[in-house]
Amino acid sequence: MTVSPTFSADIVAAMERAAMPDFARWQRMVYATGGCAQPVRLHGERLTLDSRTGEVLDVYRTADEPTGYLLTACGNRRASRCPACSAVYKDDAYHMIISGLRGGKGVPEEVSGHPRVFATFTAPSFGAVHAHREQTGKTRPCRPRRDHPVCPHGRPEGCGRRHDRDDPQVGQPLCVDCYDYIGAVLWNAHAGALWREFTKAMPSVLARLLGISRGELRRMVRLSYAKVAEYQARGLVHFHAVIRLDGPDGPTAPPSDRCTVELLERAIRQTAGRVHLDLTQESVRWGDQLDVRPIYVATELDGVSDQRVAAYVAKYATKGAESAGTVDRPIRQPWEIARLTVTEHARRMIYTCFSLAELADYKSLRLRQWAHMLGYRGHFSTKSRHYSIRLGDLRQARADYRAEHARLLSGLPSPAETVTVAEWRYAGSGLRNGEPFWARLARQQIAIARRIARERDKQIA
Repeated sequence: MTVSPTFSADIVAAMERAAMPDFARWQRMVYATGGCAQPVRLHGERLTLDSRTGEVLDVYRTADEPTGYLLTACGNRRASRCPACSAVYKDDAYHMIISGLRGGKGVPEEVSGHPRVFATFTAPSFGAVHAHREQTGKTRPCRPRRDHPVCPHGRPEGCGRRHDRDDPQVGQPLCVDCYDYIGAVLWNAHAGALWREFTKAMPSVLARLLGISRGELRRMVRLSYAKVAEYQARGLVHFHAVIRLDGPDGPTAPPSDRCTVELLERAIRQTAGRVHLDLTQESVRWGDQLDVRPIYVATELDGVSDQRVAAYVAKYATKGAESAGTVDRPIRQPWEIARLTVTEHARRMIYTCFSLAELADYKSLRLRQWAHMLGYRGHFSTKSRHYSIRLGDLRQARADYRAEHARLLSGLPSPAETVTVAEWRYAGSGLRNGEPFWARLARQQIAIARRIARERDKQIA
């Protein structure tokens, strides 16, 4: 068997790292981060004091570590940047969504009986693109045209090919000169604001459909939601949202009997059709394709199951614009664009971002800073205050559990009897020569252990 030079060099570097005297401690740190792909190195110390006497009960200093530093996870949500931290983020997103559908994590189980739907909001068309099309399980031609018309630039307006889902041509314009790149970039840049206008307009539409005032509506129902942004192959974001109707105080009580799933769907469709943002030369609106489906508890009648919705939203919470053929890091200088390993469609959108950033009308959009996101500058995952538990609460609960475990191992008194003083300094990030191999191994072993634990829990249940 022939071993490639790159593989051989990686193994040699990994073995050299394993032979270093600090490897055992470094490896424990890596496992503690979950096998983080770009862990953060810290210098500093932590003192634990008796809150009554001021006596020093415990001292931790990175200067005493064999490595000379402490590793902590990067916490990046993008799977392309850190598979380990994105897996944690995905699990947290799942629990955030499912608790708002089934209850738990501080949300009452009765919330499962509230009207709720899974809605997908798309962008308008800015030009014809190649697409994967399916019908009855069969792949259909992309854009068949019998008379084979051509655009003003002499390119075909149709395409008879049958594109697979992973065909790199999917999402690419049929004619780059016909495609409205300025409109596409500006739509991405204003998509977050358009969503805010939608959520602000929904109560007025609900009140009108119910024939009551806004004040009466507030005493009858509250709108709750959680949404995630996803990039389509054409480089435009669309939003998947769980939208729910609660009682006036949130999920602790149901809304009025007049508030049904059918009413919610009508309100969503009417609101999406009317909201818009007026720009200098054009108006930003939702696309014509709007999908609204009822959500049911662990069943798939005429809608979708709550578990499927939660898994779907959580999956896209860890993806970014890289799924649309661009990069996952900011682009600092214009000369970098030509060297990027991206699709030509994404490259043109990035160039458009840099060009528009120079115009006074678009300075506030900071398009140059968000060029790698093809102009989108909003949050990927957001929710209303009363939808369910916050991601920060889940992270804090996990941190508290680990702190309590460490306290018990150290034999320290309860947190109420102690004061912790700490000072940390950033000392770098990422993995060094030979370390990526061991981090990947740690991720694999942790993933296998979690899979076994989940299967065991299913069997017990």
